[in-house]
Amino acid sequence: MERVTKLASERAVVVFTASNCGMCHAVTSLLGELGVNAAVHELDRDPRGRDMERDLARRLGPPVVPAVFIGGNLVGGANRVMSLHLAGELVPMLKNAGALWL
Repeated sequence: MERVTKLASERAVVVFTASNCGMCHAVTSLLGELGVNAAVHELDRDPRGRDMERDLARRLGPPVVPAVFIGGNLVGGANRVMSLHLAGELVPMLKNAGALWL
């Protein structure tokens, strides 16, 4: 739990992913297109990935990835991020976290 919390607080936007996850790619692509330089941690390539995956599962439930943190706070997975974007709420959230300077 401490590792996820520590990593999630190191950058304005942090995304926990898996290298073979299509929705993870969609979320990181969206953030990149918006101009966000997110920290991306691929759990399946991290030696401590299993422990972090268990922690995220306790917080999110399935599916564990993608797990998006903005301003150190867990926002949720792909559905939540896409819903926020379509509602026009994602960009203001990113600006408030210091991830965008538009």
